[in-house]
Amino acid sequence: MMPDPTVATVESSPTGKGDLLSRVSVGRISEVIVDQIRMLIRQGQLSAGDRLPSERELCERFGVSRVTVREALRVLEANGLVEIRVGARGGAFVTAPSSRLVGAGIADLISLATLTAVEITEARMVFELGIVALVCERATDEDVAALRAICDRSGAALENDDYPLELSAEWHTRFAVATHNRAVAMLVESLHDPLVHSLERAREVAPLHGRQGVEEHRALVDAVAARDAGAATDLMRTHLLRTAERVSGMESAERT
Repeated sequence: MMPDPTVATVESSPTGKGDLLSRVSVGRISEVIVDQIRMLIRQGQLSAGDRLPSERELCERFGVSRVTVREALRVLEANGLVEIRVGARGGAFVTAPSSRLVGAGIADLISLATLTAVEITEARMVFELGIVALVCERATDEDVAALRAICDRSGAALENDDYPLELSAEWHTRFAVATHNRAVAMLVESLHDPLVHSLERAREVAPLHGRQGVEEHRALVDAVAARDAGAATDLMRTHLLRTAERVSGMESAERT
């Protein structure tokens, strides 16, 4: 089979990271450069902290102008894949993945795909219920203290009649961190903005929605501290079902 001329290839060489990059010759050249570097990161051939070759070296390796290389680096930086540093020790460095950046992308997809608050909440029920047992098994004293601290801040906000829903999202994100599984924590954090969106919809139906949620957060922390996975699962199910019922009722009324 003849190779596809529109697909850039990656050359492997033991002489250094830069030798993995190959010349390109297609329409949007900067996009192909971005795709090559993204693929190397996904394959683990480029890791967080690695420095990419200089602009001049990239121009030579890709066979393109400096303007094209800079455009590709800007795209990579905007996507959170590289960090551009200035100075004598500057350059383009591969960054650690940012789950909040992923979350912003998910929020955009939700807006464009018109996903509903019901769908978001259903997804939360599938995922967040699934991690409760792991949290009860692995949560440390530090995790429990951190969750209680968020509850305390939430309680203080309620006393002032000013409870930002971001506090609820923060609690759920920190709950996921207590699994001590980076993939789980990253996925839940990426749902931060969609989660706030679904809670905003629930608050439209029940203005006091957050108050009961804070009480349930406290009860969940107590269950985790007691290593009572059964109680914690029941509490989380009740907690999420209430949001699901409220947003479902609202969306049903809007359709009629």
